Amino acid sequence: MKITIKEAARILERSEQFVRIGLQRNLLPFGFAMKRSGARKFDYFINPAQFAAYCGVTLADLERSLSQ
Repeated sequence: MKITIKEAARILERSEQFVRIGLQRNLLPFGFAMKRSGARKFDYFINPAQFAAYCGVTLADLERSLSQ
């Protein structure tokens, strides 16, 4: 299962920018941001199990929420 920034923002009821900056600054405990070599862009990873735990739901609940 892959969780995008857009999906995480929707589930958290926050902006996409909130999620991006939180991951870039290591303020959110469910993923990380990696700066691309020689660029100002980032790649993001959100761990589904850690994200589900952060939201207080099961992985099955999270998967159902992503399919909506």
